[in-house]
Parts: sequence; structure tokens; C-alpha cells
Amino acid sequence: MNSRRTFLKQASGAIVTAGAIPSLISAAWSQAQPGGRIAIPGEDGLIVRSFRFIDLETPVEYFNSWLTPVPHFFVRNHMHEPSELSAETWRLAVGGEVEKPMTLTLSELSKLEIHSVVSTLECAGNGRGLYQPQVPGVQWGKGAVGTARFSGPRLRDVLERAGVKATGKHIMFRGLDEVPGKVPPFIRSIPIEKALDADTLIATHMNGAPLTKNHGFPARALVPGWIGAASCKWLTEIKVLDSEFVGNFMSPGYRYPNQPVKAGEPVKPEDTHPLTALTVKSVIAGPLDGSSLRAGRVAVHGAAWAGEADIVKVEISTDSGATWSLASLGHEQAHYAWRLWSYEWKAKSGDYTILSRATDSQGRTQPASPAWNPSGYLYNAVDQVRIHVA
Repeated sequence: MNSRRTFLKQASGAIVTAGAIPSLISAAWSQAQPGGRIAIPGEDGLIVRSFRFIDLETPVEYFNSWLTPVPHFFVRNHMHEPSELSAETWRLAVGGEVEKPMTLTLSELSKLEIHSVVSTLECAGNGRGLYQPQVPGVQWGKGAVGTARFSGPRLRDVLERAGVKATGKHIMFRGLDEVPGKVPPFIRSIPIEKALDADTLIATHMNGAPLTKNHGFPARALVPGWIGAASCKWLTEIKVLDSEFVGNFMSPGYRYPNQPVKAGEPVKPEDTHPLTALTVKSVIAGPLDGSSLRAGRVAVHGAAWAGEADIVKVEISTDSGATWSLASLGHEQAHYAWRLWSYEWKAKSGDYTILSRATDSQGRTQPASPAWNPSGYLYNAVDQVRIHVA
């Protein structure tokens, strides 16, 4: 009941802005089921993955545009969204190992030079629900990922104003998430080298419009090419540290085994490392798994991405992996963004398993099976859909 009350409280505020009525949200919530779809203000037809906090997944059929419309963009929350947010009262504190600690208003932040980056954001746990044996956590399918144009001042410009000391080696982000009970706050840090990259932002806009609440209004970190957890939402504090931040969401959370492990085996924290960049991956957006089609020309299409690397090719198999053919890559591209791809197939009647696999500029290719790990991170096995052609 507490999570439902929180949801209704937050959704009601959005409804007032949209001019709708609260009863619509209550009805939508009561009818939604885990894994089902729900329509709330600003989010269109997304899949419910968690009721405790708002975790919404993008259906794969929405992977049909280079930039994901904000209403179709997945939502990942580690705890409750802030119940009260105001552009006028919001402040960003910058401190730690700096010469000039400061506090910035949104107005002051907006006066800095604005930079834009098209970036694919993916939750590290995307695909967790596909692992066998099953692992705990939000059981994401394939859609905890999306691509948008993020805009805002460079993080390095703010850090240069503050004057990072020689002892500054890591940058910590803290958001305004509302922490339930004794749950530790969501805090993560990134190395200074990534923080000073020209494309790492304090983003205030998404696809040309101010960030919505679900996506971090009024400002969020944007760490392109890295797991989504690095891009802290509702950013309120940046702290320069002399070492990596020590906390629950740095360890044991968001860490990956140093060596391959057998499925089901535990891994000691000291045998892991922090997750950083995304790996290579492709997803088939159409035809949908389980669909029935008529014989003839079938358009197979989807998206592929590789974190800090570039997609160089996508291959398609319509015979369960016996043979592979090159797909055509879309013309729109950016360093940290996915590439749309398509393949025209002349289908005859029968039952088929269609596969897709991507290769990136680092020479990585999607594996036939995923590298199992106890937290279900970085699932990137060759994608597949099963269809019937009549």
C-alpha cells in the first residue's frame, strides 16, 4: 500500500499539470499487472517491471526510431522519486577535493556553454529476466534501453570552475531519491578521466525539451557509453574524492566477476570490479516473437549498440544460425548511440527462429550464450525471435 500511495501522490501532481483527473491514474494502477502495460502521464504503453518503485520497460516494437521519444523511454528508479521538485529552489552543491566549493542554481547552470550528446542509455540489468538460472532483481526483458539527445553544460566546465585538487581522483554523484527506511542512499562515483571527458554532461534537456521528472528533472549526470546507473538522476551533489566512493551501490552493487563463473555459483566481492562501459548488443524489434506472418517479403529490423565502441556490422540468420547475412545499417549514427538496422527476407511457409548478432569497432561480437553472473548484468547473447510463416 505504501508504494501505491507514493505512486498516486507522484502521479497526481503530474496529472494536475497535464489537466487530467486523478481517478484515471488510480484506475490504471489497479488494472496493471507486473509485466503488463500501463499508461501514466508522460509514459506511453510501457511495461511494468516493478511496483515498489517505478520501473518501466520499453516494448521492443518501439525500437523503430533513432531517437526514442521521451514517452517511450524506459524508466529505472532505485528508490522513490522525489515528491517535491522545483526549478527555483533546486541547488547543485560542488565540493570535496576542490579549491572553490560552490552551489549552483539552475539559472546559473544554464548560463554555461551547452553541449549535446546523442547517447544510448541502458540499465546494467537489461535482459536479467532472460538468465538461467534466474537471478534476483528487476526482471527486465529486452527493453531497459533507449537513445536520446541529452543537452547541458559539460561536467568538466563545472569542475574547472571549482578547481579540482591534485588529490581528486573520482567524482561522486548524489541524487534526490527519497530513501525508504534503512535503504542506503543511491550514490555512485566515476573516475576523474571519464568525468573530464568532453561528452560527460550535467544534462538539463532530453530530445530538446527540459528533463521530465521520471528522467531526472531538473538535472542529471550523463555518462555516455556507460551503464545507466552512472548517469545519476535528480542530481543535487557532486563531490570530488581522492578514491572510489565506498557504498552499497558501488560494492556489492554494480560489480562484475573478474573471471567467468559457472551458472549458479556465488562470487566474492573481492573477485569483482565496478561496471563501467556497456558491451556489444543487438535486439530484434520486428517481427515480434511469436508472431504469424504471410509468406513473402518480411522486414526484419532492430537496433544495435556497443557503449563506447561503434557498431560495424549486424548479421541476421533465418535458419537458427546455420547461415548469416549482413543487415543494412541506418544512416543516422553517433559515437555513443545505437544504429538501427534492417534486413529484407523472402520468407517461405514454416516455423523459424530468426537471430541477430552485432560486431563493434573493438572486435567484440555477441556471444551465442550469455556470461552468467549472480547479479544478471550485461546480458548480450545473440537475440532471437520465433515466428510462423503461413
